Amino acid sequence: MIRHVRTTLRAALAAGVLVTGALAGAPGASAAAAAPTVLNASAYTLSADYHQFDALDSALVSTLGTSPVHTVMDNANHDRQGLASGFSVAGLSTGFRFDDGDDSDCQSYPQGITTSRDAVGTANSGNYDGHQLVLVSWYTDDACGGKQQRSRITLVDWDATYPNKYRKILLVEPTGTTAAPSFKDIPIHAGGVSWYGDYLYVADTGVGMRVFDMRKILNTDTGGTADQIGRYGSVYYAHNYAYVLPQVGTVTAQAAGTDKLAWSSISLDRVSKSIVMTEYTCPAGSGCTSYPNRPPRAVRFPFASGATTFAATTTASQALQLPWYKLNGVASHNGRWWFNSSGQKQLYYWTPTAGPSTFAWVGGGESISYWEDSTGPDLLWSLQETPGNRNVFAVTQATYGGG
Repeated sequence: MIRHVRTTLRAALAAGVLVTGALAGAPGASAAAAAPTVLNASAYTLSADYHQFDALDSALVSTLGTSPVHTVMDNANHDRQGLASGFSVAGLSTGFRFDDGDDSDCQSYPQGITTSRDAVGTANSGNYDGHQLVLVSWYTDDACGGKQQRSRITLVDWDATYPNKYRKILLVEPTGTTAAPSFKDIPIHAGGVSWYGDYLYVADTGVGMRVFDMRKILNTDTGGTADQIGRYGSVYYAHNYAYVLPQVGTVTAQAAGTDKLAWSSISLDRVSKSIVMTEYTCPAGSGCTSYPNRPPRAVRFPFASGATTFAATTTASQALQLPWYKLNGVASHNGRWWFNSSGQKQLYYWTPTAGPSTFAWVGGGESISYWEDSTGPDLLWSLQETPGNRNVFAVTQATYGGG
């Protein structure tokens, strides 16, 4: 969803108006009333700057040192748990929950999901730096229902070789000077995240995407007070986090002659080597005042040929206007599309040839990530944001659309 306008939704959740939990039996596909329509893709472009913070990042790396992903996971300090006993959804394959503190935290909300299969593909079981990982993005408010304060990621080990552990890493923006580098919080919604090669792309609702380099995880001092962030004399604090990931660049979106895109969720399509995005919007006249009142769009932006980065300027290769609303998740693979509507508790599937279908889905659902598998069925990973019901789960892709 669009950043920080969550009070009404949270109140409804607290009152039990929106219900997460069991969806038993078959998914119950039905023909959707309407299908996406094609828009002029050339109206949507990206400008990419991967060197925006080069000097400051180099200074921070020199000053603080870095830890590779395998070291971060060697020091993972939270235990993941099994899925809630009452959780069921058609095609369920596997999943987990965070520890009790993160599962019930009313200040922090999980949003985006990606995996090391996105980053490196199926080779070596999708291991990045020796680990098969699920990565989740979060935003944090300064109080329950308060103002957006910062964002982070969670790296979760998903390999039987290792303990069922995860580690939190704070997302930061470099500040200061090369002589005295520092960093600050990034107070974005982080509604979607995609990991491709060494780069992590995090949705920034009104801008496009912020870019991070997974090879530049910085070491910070876990002392100080919970509100301290950045450089204090010669010591660097990060709200007691041991690791921070500094932004390296920004991918900025433009929409010629049309409404600005709202980057509510993103996902990687490894087949077409692109990132797809979609918008959270409400129907006109619905009384929804916190979000755009218009049909949402989905747009595909291709990476530069043979690269895990975008060119300096990129034109979209596909753009769609969608007939569905309140979309929190999107995925695409081999010309197929999936859209998750948290508001309707439905998962929409569409291809230009087969047309649309609608499936029952979970409440509180967020982003989607496509998991390629060379030895088993492909999966769709997703998650729920609702406090107390934060199941992170994978379903067989074939249950929700063609092969």
